[in-house]
Amino acid sequence: MSAQDNYDRGRGSNKPGKNARKKSMARGNAPLKSESPNRNTGRQQDPAKPKLKFDKTGKEIGRREKPVREVKKSNPEDGIRLNKYIANSGVCSRREADTYIATGLVTVNGKIVNEMGYKVQLTDDVRFDGRRLNPEPNTYILLNKPKGFATTDSNAKGMTVMDLVANATTAKIKPFGRLGRNATGLLLFTNDDEFVQKFTKKGIPRLFHIELDKNLKAEHLKKIKEGFTIEGKEITVEEISYVDNSPKSEIGLKIKHTGNSIIRTIFEHLGYDVVRVDCVTLGPLTKKDLPRGRWRTLTEKELNMFSMI
Repeated sequence: MSAQDNYDRGRGSNKPGKNARKKSMARGNAPLKSESPNRNTGRQQDPAKPKLKFDKTGKEIGRREKPVREVKKSNPEDGIRLNKYIANSGVCSRREADTYIATGLVTVNGKIVNEMGYKVQLTDDVRFDGRRLNPEPNTYILLNKPKGFATTDSNAKGMTVMDLVANATTAKIKPFGRLGRNATGLLLFTNDDEFVQKFTKKGIPRLFHIELDKNLKAEHLKKIKEGFTIEGKEITVEEISYVDNSPKSEIGLKIKHTGNSIIRTIFEHLGYDVVRVDCVTLGPLTKKDLPRGRWRTLTEKELNMFSMI
């Protein structure tokens, strides 16, 4: 048998021939050394790291998870730093606020505070140079109040109007003006102290639809329109008239008072019982597209209209 036949026989049996080139062990072709995953390397495993598990072949079982670190959450009741409170109100930067605090221009609940890092609550009365600050954006919510809700932010009064606007905003809003528990209609909420002070002083015209227990006499209608005095207090109204296409027991009355007790004072003095009170307009605002018990945020255009009052 020739040498070529021997070579061909080797190839047919999958054995390398005499002149077959041997496989190089260079460039990563060298066989890997078997290493047990549990071999002691002399290093201790970090107890903070999760332990790994392997099967019989040395393959890792499961996934490697990072240790869970406990994150300390901030507690809102701890308050916020005074300089941040001032900066959030738009007066100045935090660095400038520190200067104003140090010079005694800032008071908290009537007392001068010049301590760096001092913390306050959102409910605190913080003033800069005498002006009260508000770290929240000014918010204005209009509610069409139903019967049975007290106009207060106190929880001691049962169901209140604050329950109706609880999801309207995270700002610390309060009702501006009052409506009796059984009165209905428009009620405004805001956290804008300047707005409240301005219109508490000058008043906001509100139009009420009032129902009496009997027809209002024409002479009494005229007396209310002209104004009169009750227990030394002068009573004045903006407008008063009978409601069109309704019994004369239904009256339209426009007043600038922020409360509504004046309504009962007027009619009870003249011998009438007030059956129903509904605020249908508040300044430039109406109940259009606002069902009873619903609220909405005022638009920029509506806020600008208040400057014309």
